[in-house]
Amino acid sequence: MPKKRSGGGLTATQQAAKFLGVSVLSGAVLAGIALPAFGALGLAAKGSVESFDELPANLKTPPLSQRTTILDAKGETLATVYSRDRTVVDLKDISPYMQKAIVAIEDSRFYEHGAVDLKGVLRALNKNAQSGGVAQGASTLTQQYVKNVFVEEAGDDPTKVAQAIQQTLGRKIRELKYAIQVEEELGKKKILENYLNITFFGQQAYGVEAASQRYFSKHARDLTLPEAALLAGIVQSPSRYDPVNDEAEATKRRNVVLERMAEVGDVSQAQAEQAKKAPLGLKVTQPKNGCITAVQGASFFCKYVERVFKSDPVFGKTKEERAKVWNQGGLTIRTTLDPQAQKSVQDSLKDHVYKSDKVAAAATLVEPGTGKILAMGQSKPYGYGKNETEYNYSVNSTMGGSNFGFPTGSTFKPFVAAAALEEGRPITQTYPAPYEMPYPSQVQTCSGKPWVNTGNAKLENEAESEVGPYALKKAMELSVNTYFVQMLADIGMCPVVKMTNALGVVQGNGDKVPEVPSSMTLGSTGLSPLTMASAYAAFASRGMYCTPVAIESITQTVGGEKKSLEVPKSTCSRAMSEKTADSINTLLSGVTDSGTGKQAGLSGRDNAGKTGTTDERKNAWFVGYTPNLSGAVWVGSATQKVKMTRITIGGVYHAQVYGGDTPGPIWRDAMTGALEGKEAPRFNMVDIPNPEKPRDENDKGNGNGNGNGNGDEGFIGGLINSGTTTGNTTGGITLPDNLFQGQTNGGNNGGGSRGRG
Repeated sequence: MPKKRSGGGLTATQQAAKFLGVSVLSGAVLAGIALPAFGALGLAAKGSVESFDELPANLKTPPLSQRTTILDAKGETLATVYSRDRTVVDLKDISPYMQKAIVAIEDSRFYEHGAVDLKGVLRALNKNAQSGGVAQGASTLTQQYVKNVFVEEAGDDPTKVAQAIQQTLGRKIRELKYAIQVEEELGKKKILENYLNITFFGQQAYGVEAASQRYFSKHARDLTLPEAALLAGIVQSPSRYDPVNDEAEATKRRNVVLERMAEVGDVSQAQAEQAKKAPLGLKVTQPKNGCITAVQGASFFCKYVERVFKSDPVFGKTKEERAKVWNQGGLTIRTTLDPQAQKSVQDSLKDHVYKSDKVAAAATLVEPGTGKILAMGQSKPYGYGKNETEYNYSVNSTMGGSNFGFPTGSTFKPFVAAAALEEGRPITQTYPAPYEMPYPSQVQTCSGKPWVNTGNAKLENEAESEVGPYALKKAMELSVNTYFVQMLADIGMCPVVKMTNALGVVQGNGDKVPEVPSSMTLGSTGLSPLTMASAYAAFASRGMYCTPVAIESITQTVGGEKKSLEVPKSTCSRAMSEKTADSINTLLSGVTDSGTGKQAGLSGRDNAGKTGTTDERKNAWFVGYTPNLSGAVWVGSATQKVKMTRITIGGVYHAQVYGGDTPGPIWRDAMTGALEGKEAPRFNMVDIPNPEKPRDENDKGNGNGNGNGNGDEGFIGGLINSGTTTGNTTGGITLPDNLFQGQTNGGNNGGGSRGRG
């Protein structure tokens, strides 16, 4: 008998294992490992005992990975995702036929032996000696369970999986010791239950419940005798005995199981013969795994939720910890997605932009005051085929976006206006706003060092008829470029930086918006629809900005017990005063009422928004909101190579695409459906007096070649082409020092029309 180990005695089972470790284990004890000679066998046996003693005493069984279910805000399933398709069930929820079938074919003496079946070992050794190789193994069901634990622990790492199943003496020794522990601690019924829940049955199905659903579309508790025999037969070689791909081979294997069940007395011979005659009776449910299967076009939102989980520290301090929890699964994730809003977004996108179009569209809806993402969709479906994409155009690149976001055009201007109002500028603020002008010579930045224009770049308005002076309301409605550049030069860039920071406005790559006039006024920097919808939601909630949030709650099932996980919360903070927000709401209501966004206007409820179109019409935007819903719509190409002129989108020809005529109607229809049946709260409007002095035919400015003249037009005529200008202005127009890089030398040709020198 082996000597007692220091610190305690050996149990009877351990003593038996010691004996086997010396006399048999080193050979082909557990799985038919062939060794070349008895001399080698003896040397290995000596090492086996030592290795056996050095192994840790406890098997750390990893929780079985299971499917994760992602739900919408109403509790309906959006998608099911898993690394292992498995549903853990109790032994009482597994058909008795299944329990008997797996024992009969895998380990018929399961209830009679301990961790090792000595008769089975001797039988295997004899068989292997006769064949000269490895013809038969002798692993007990308990040992197979332990091996599966090692595989489960390896996860999706192919190297670790290979190590877990490699046919080496060291692994077999380790497997044996843990099998002894499992037998002593769990007992036969629990081992059988665990085995049936962990083992692989092919067709992506892990565990008998998933296998039963996959092959027969029923629960494991309802399996019949022939069905149970079929599943039990698959385990030995899931690919060879796959009934979906080789019905004949699977049938032969099923009948072998049935015959074995009759031999061991689990069923009568008559029952076995009758079951052999039964058809396989497959009713296959195809695997439905991953966000690609999400309903209502919510695949991109589903992937966003996954990325949130894998990146937010609330789910684990490190990337590896978060990935482990996600891969383990068993999660039920209730999200913020509103099914009514999501359907409305997808329907609108489908109606207005075809997936085969040269351009794509993306839309995101957010709830003001909570940050909840209620809808997220796009015109090109999730996938890897033609006219499909795996990139989410609604979010930043770090969360699955295609690039660094998309230039937003004039939808950026409300941020400038809000910053100016916060700085004390009146809502009646007026600037000359000529049709064309150079960029300012310098603009103050947050660092205190001014931005300096070292080039000769100019900017112009959309139409030549857009010539100021303009007050803020009209400038916003017409989206007058020169007005907002003059406003930026007046207040400096730092107030705009503070405003965009408070509104969570960052570029698509996560960086801050650069302090450059074109970025700070005309939206030349790439942003995402989610960023824009969340920022505009702060206007709707009277100045409170809330970070976007996609997850309401999570429960996780581990070892049959459910527990709640902490989830990320939206953080709300004041970005501007209520007065400023109310003022912006009043200004942007004019855009949808009579301005560039008129085609986006909603009927029967307060609404506001802003259009945006970028250089060469590569991007078009509409971002708008009601008091209870904010949304952003982008139309363009992910590559930024398509100019949207003379183009057909959604079956409609456009000579030129505008923010109001393409994204605007998408927004209108998406919002209308999302808000159907919902309350229609009102904005807190402010009164805006009209500061503009009416003009008459005689007030035309007496311009000359030196830029001298009286009145608005005469002054504006002297802003172009690097000259100097003098003149009187009207209507309370004020200009900061060094507003323009150069003054013009050309005056007002044509008696008050805009002059080009």
